[in-house]
Amino acid sequence: MAAATISVDEFQALEQKVLQTVELIKKEREARAAAEEKCTTLETQVRNLEAECSVLKSERELFETEHNAAVTELGALKEKLSETSTVQTELDSLQREREAVRLRVEKMVAQIDELFA
Repeated sequence: MAAATISVDEFQALEQKVLQTVELIKKEREARAAAEEKCTTLETQVRNLEAECSVLKSERELFETEHNAAVTELGALKEKLSETSTVQTELDSLQREREAVRLRVEKMVAQIDELFA
């Protein structure tokens, strides 16, 4: 059986390659750990954003409901305003009529006073 002999230079070169490979593996593991940590952080951020999105959707639905109620109330108020305007017009007309009647009555009273004077 022939024994393989390795020179000192070949051994040192091999040792250097092994050390470089070990260092490369160490760096790769560190990079992988950092990437996994970053991935975990990003997954947490995504979950938080999804939760926030859900809350915002709920708030939007609530605001839409409140908006619809306000629009309905505004419609009712506009209708009441229209009715109030009609009533005010009628009231103004009745007041003018009353004033006309009052003037006619004053004239009639003046004529009666003239007749009895």
